[in-house]
Amino acid sequence: MAGRTMLQSHVCPSALGAPGNRGSAPRRPFMVACGHRQQQQPLKIFPKAESDPALKLIGSLAAAAVLLAPHNALANARLPPVDSDPNRCDRAFVGNTLGMANAVSDKLLDLRSCVYTGKNLADKVLSGALVADADFSNTVMSNVTMTKSYAKGANFSGSDLTNSVLDRVDFTDANLSHAKFTNAVITGAKFAGANLDGATFEDALIGQEDYKQLCLNPTVIGETRVDIGCKTR
Repeated sequence: MAGRTMLQSHVCPSALGAPGNRGSAPRRPFMVACGHRQQQQPLKIFPKAESDPALKLIGSLAAAAVLLAPHNALANARLPPVDSDPNRCDRAFVGNTLGMANAVSDKLLDLRSCVYTGKNLADKVLSGALVADADFSNTVMSNVTMTKSYAKGANFSGSDLTNSVLDRVDFTDANLSHAKFTNAVITGAKFAGANLDGATFEDALIGQEDYKQLCLNPTVIGETRVDIGCKTR
């Protein structure tokens, strides 16, 4: 099919060397969007325990267990209350310093409903972060790593996610319109109800299941559809 192929057999010229910058080789087939421009059961989370550091750590680890559960279980999980720390939104500018690959940290990165419109979050690790309903519109997020992040209903419209790693991110009902996914790695993500109108995926490495989801999304039309390599409807 024009515009995409199996990563093992062919890689677009501009994507050569990209997988090597992202750690180990993919464990399953990927599609590469060559770009036409270049040819169970609910889980309980412990309540807040402000006065006991040990219980706070247990609560964070329990929340991490939700994120580490099978991907389709997250939708049925009971999320913890929003972190009461008045500076919690500022933690996005630091990101997670632990557990980049497995989304484990000593403190839950709770960015729900935070606003980062037009800010610069390039190179940050937001793995395991709760970013539901957060506003990342027109935000610079190039080279961001998001592993098992929960982004339901978040706004990424116009954001720059070039070279990002989006592994098992839940984008359910998210606004991804006109977002830039150039050379991004996308695997195991969820796009149900997401708005992808005008999004670009040039040279993105897309997992097979993600490719199927994207092509079935009714907002993937026109140039976006060509970028991904979907069949013409």
